[in-house]
Amino acid sequence: MKPAVTKEALLNEPVRHIDIKQLNIVPLVDQMGETAFQARNLARAASILDMMQKDRECAVILTLAGSLISAGLKQVIIDMLENNMVDAIVSTGANIVDQDFFEALGFLHYKGTQFIDDAVLRDLHIDRIYDTFIDEDDLRVCDDTLAVIADSMPHGPYSSREFIEEMGRYIEANNHDKNSIVYKAFEKGVPIFCPAFSDCSAGFGLVHHQWHNPESHVTIDSVKDFRELTRIKIENDRTGIFMIGGGVPKNFTQDIVVAAEVLGYEDVSMHTYAVQITVADERDGALSGSTLKEASSWGKVDTVHEQMVYAEATIAMPLIAGYAYHKRNWEGRPARNFNAMLNKPQVNP
Repeated sequence: MKPAVTKEALLNEPVRHIDIKQLNIVPLVDQMGETAFQARNLARAASILDMMQKDRECAVILTLAGSLISAGLKQVIIDMLENNMVDAIVSTGANIVDQDFFEALGFLHYKGTQFIDDAVLRDLHIDRIYDTFIDEDDLRVCDDTLAVIADSMPHGPYSSREFIEEMGRYIEANNHDKNSIVYKAFEKGVPIFCPAFSDCSAGFGLVHHQWHNPESHVTIDSVKDFRELTRIKIENDRTGIFMIGGGVPKNFTQDIVVAAEVLGYEDVSMHTYAVQITVADERDGALSGSTLKEASSWGKVDTVHEQMVYAEATIAMPLIAGYAYHKRNWEGRPARNFNAMLNKPQVNP
């Protein structure tokens, strides 16, 4: 009889995050621009992200969907934050809470395999994301920590951005790992929005918090998220979006152009620059694969500087972000600190 596999044996090789600073890939991407298919598309996308860095009037919004941090892309995003290459983030809750904040608490994601009996993983309290493993017991600690943060806050409605700021403050106060997207955004004043915030560990923590405080508790106001992100568009009309995957973050970010118009700002610009990395197909009419040209028909994205890249994010994002990083046109780019603006009372003209 074969010995039973153990949890320790499966959770023994951590995922290591890609460091775009270590290798200048500008010559490679430039060569890709002289080829065809997705290589050429990727090179054009990289040049557009670099244009966003050159344009000092442009606010760059990064959107994150899919399982990115668990797959090794955390440091790419931290480096972009550290060097003022990103001014706002719109993400799924999983990337921010279950993955980045999870690692800030001292936990890890592990290299695994898709060729395994998932019933065995369930018995061992191991969760699987394709070929990556997570300790379910650690994830429960993350859930509980979100409840602790909610318990510590004055009860009432908050945007997800406000709650995520509290997560950054929690990391600082408790001396957790500051090499974190949540913490670096907190430090830089970069707002992070999770429009579907309850669809992750935050949801479990907040359900626990509300269950035990049924009469008065913290709530997350997704409309306030939308309003705050729209305020950014109104305050900084020229915008560029770098979209990893699609889903809610993509649509939420594109929609702020229309929202500003609805609020009476008729001369608001469409997103000037737009890049999307996706593996989704446009033919089913779903949002994740819908082209940026299609978004132009809705008045959301200008078509002069836009590029779809049909590639998997762990391959394409480091190349595109690494290109913009090593071109170094972000040098001297000011930190916008939109959190400071959003934390002030809204004043309508």
